[in-house]
Amino acid sequence: MFVIVVGCGRVGSELAFRLFQAGHQVAVIDEVGKSFEALHPDYRGRTIEGEVLSEEVLKRSGIEAADGLAAVTNSDSVNAVVGHVARTVYNVPNVVVRNYNPRWLPMHHAFGLQVVSSTGWGAHRIEALLGDPAGRAVLSPGNGEVEVHEILVPPAWAGRTVADLVGDGESVAVAITRAGRSMLPAAEMALEAGDAVHVSATRQGMDRLRQRITTEKG
Repeated sequence: MFVIVVGCGRVGSELAFRLFQAGHQVAVIDEVGKSFEALHPDYRGRTIEGEVLSEEVLKRSGIEAADGLAAVTNSDSVNAVVGHVARTVYNVPNVVVRNYNPRWLPMHHAFGLQVVSSTGWGAHRIEALLGDPAGRAVLSPGNGEVEVHEILVPPAWAGRTVADLVGDGESVAVAITRAGRSMLPAAEMALEAGDAVHVSATRQGMDRLRQRITTEKG
């Protein structure tokens, strides 16, 4: 796979080297040649110094043959424009852009781009880890709109069913781990105290599930 990384800061340099280590062809574009010093010494991909929005620079990077492009500068507007151009003008099949300031996230969504919001995701993840350990997030796809949480069944809920736990339609049980063995949950399966139930839910759905567990008695 041939991937172009636009921006050679902390994120771009790390991403480029990871892709290179995985055996991909990589080209990194940055306006400042000194930025390439951030690349790992073992990186052997291409580097292109120049204006990242320049048609000449994009073509020199090989964008017309690229399988993927990641725009990871610290400018949301640049990332959005580069991503949009790569997808609509050069038909790059897989484009991912970095969201630097969460307030600009709607702009990326308006372009229909795949977005990674490191600031928003990081804050959301830290908040989850500081919260109730019995309902901690273990998987956060995208930017945290839907997460998979691990719920430990309290003694008061022993004997109640999976349907009792997630039957409101706002969450979905995806796995139950009991005595070290994981299984697919059936709606009628009875819960046991200490079961680890992995539940997929929105943030609002998870908040309501936690509230129900703590307020309803078994």
